Amino acid sequence: MDSTRLNKYLAACGVDSRRGCDALILEGRVEVNGHPCLKPGTQVKEGDHVRVDGKRVTMLRTTTILLNKPRGLVCSKDDELGRETIFTLLPVAMQHLHHVGRLDADSEGLIILTNDGDLTQRLMHPRNKVEKEYLVTSNQPYQQEHLDLFLSGVYSKEGKLSAKSLRRMSARRISMVLDQGAKRQIRVMHETLGYQVLKLVRVRIGTLWGGDLEVGRFVLLGPEEILKASTNPETVAPKSLVRREGKPATAKKFARKGAKPMAKKTARKSASKRRFDSEPPAKKGSRATAKRPRKY
Repeated sequence: MDSTRLNKYLAACGVDSRRGCDALILEGRVEVNGHPCLKPGTQVKEGDHVRVDGKRVTMLRTTTILLNKPRGLVCSKDDELGRETIFTLLPVAMQHLHHVGRLDADSEGLIILTNDGDLTQRLMHPRNKVEKEYLVTSNQPYQQEHLDLFLSGVYSKEGKLSAKSLRRMSARRISMVLDQGAKRQIRVMHETLGYQVLKLVRVRIGTLWGGDLEVGRFVLLGPEEILKASTNPETVAPKSLVRREGKPATAKKFARKGAKPMAKKTARKSASKRRFDSEPPAKKGSRATAKRPRKY
């Protein structure tokens, strides 16, 4: 084993997430070779003895699974409200895994669980923009202008939220692709525009689909499936609307010509003014003052 950071080593041992391991280290509960260690960045080498609360820990074999989460379960190991969690679906040997991202209790679909910290970082880091596709059913038909807003951006208390692409499946059903991970993003976007989400199912992560995986079941992922989960499709699905990046077309048009946008507007206004000024001014109180004759 090459040297690795202490917090990463502890996470690979199934102790906790990296952030949770940082807290354990700073609390003085971790020892390396018999000495307390308070630095999460300490390098651990092969042959080192690491203990947490006096118990020695060793790295676990990397395991990654894909779970088809049913509605009603929360993504947590211990829920403060006493609700059932997704870990009730896993055997004891897989209780050390952590979930990559979340699905709220009312949502269902695909979620990855692993003890591979590097994979978690690769799937979750914002710069990688790993796609996740959802099937969304609304309580009312979608208006086209609202679908356009889903792409250009909906402003909420959480900030500006937008989808990467979407497809209309029916009057009240769409497929929506996200490459950002704001909390309850799809539900917040819908609520902001006056819709209520009746059903929300995640059906794809990267290029990894659930296939015929039954609700409540999981499957072990091999290297090929893991690569698919972290790789986005090269093209969007047919008949999809896609979020456009950059300046509006009108701004680009003026930029190419090297003219300011106000130039044409001013010219039109001046021409309009000359047209009316070419007519003789009407005397005060005349009928022409009340109504100008129409030109043909």
